[in-house]
Amino acid sequence: MAEDGKLVAGIDAGTECVKAILLSDEKVVVGRGVVPTRGHFEERVREAMDIALDEAKVAESDLTASCATGFAAKCVPGTTRTAGETTCHAEGAFHHYPHPMSVVDIGGRDPKVIHIGSDGRASDIHTVRKCAVGIGTFLMFASRHLDVHPTQLQELAAGAERRAQVGSYCSVFAGSEVLERLREGHSREEVALGCMHSVAERVAEIGGFVDPLRVTGGVAEYFPGVLQALGDMTGLKVEAVPEPITVGALGAALKALRA
Repeated sequence: MAEDGKLVAGIDAGTECVKAILLSDEKVVVGRGVVPTRGHFEERVREAMDIALDEAKVAESDLTASCATGFAAKCVPGTTRTAGETTCHAEGAFHHYPHPMSVVDIGGRDPKVIHIGSDGRASDIHTVRKCAVGIGTFLMFASRHLDVHPTQLQELAAGAERRAQVGSYCSVFAGSEVLERLREGHSREEVALGCMHSVAERVAEIGGFVDPLRVTGGVAEYFPGVLQALGDMTGLKVEAVPEPITVGALGAALKALRA
C-alpha cells in the first residue's frame, strides 16, 4: 500500500506510444511506464499502468485520482477526468521550467508550438498544416524501410557525410521519397539524415517561436537530430524537456493531483 497522501496517475494515450506517470502529492514521479501503441488502446494502457505501478511498488487501489490525455484519451478506462494534449504538455513543461517559454510538442501526429506565460498557462497555440501531420509515424515508417529500430535511426543519421533530399511538404509524399532516394542509390545514413531535416523543416514552418524553446514528445526522446536541425534553422537554442516522451502524461498527472 502507498503511504498516507495522494497518489495520482496521468495517462497519455498517443498514436505511437502509451505513457503512464504516477505522481505523489509532493509532485514527485514515483512510477512510469512507456509502451508502443499496438492493438487495442485499452490493453496498452493496462500494460503501461502495470509497469508504472510495479516501479512505484503500489497497487492501483492506492490511486486517488487519474487523468487521461492524448489521441485515445477516451479509450482509457476508469479515469477521474480527461484533458487536452496542449494544456497537459504546457503544464508538464512548466513543472520543469517555471518561466515563460515556447514549447514544441513533437509526437506521432501533429506538432504544436505552445506559448506559455508566467502563470504556466498556454496563451497561444500554432499547429502544422494538415498535410504535414504524422511526423512520428513518418519516422517510424522511415526506420522500417531503412531496416533499423526507430531508436537507432538517430545513430544511423549520425554516420552520414551529406543528406539525401527528403521533402517536407506532405508526410505521405515524404514517405514515398524515402523509397525513391533508396532506389537512386543514396546510403541509408544519407536518407536517415534527410528524414531528420524533413521533420525539422515541417516544425520550423509553423513559426511563432519565442526564446527559450523547449521540446516535448517522443520525437525529442528518440530523434535528437531533429532538435539540432530545428536549432540550425531557427537560430534558437533548442532543448528537450527532461524525459520528453512522458511530459504529456506528467501534465495529466498534475491535473489529477488538483482533482
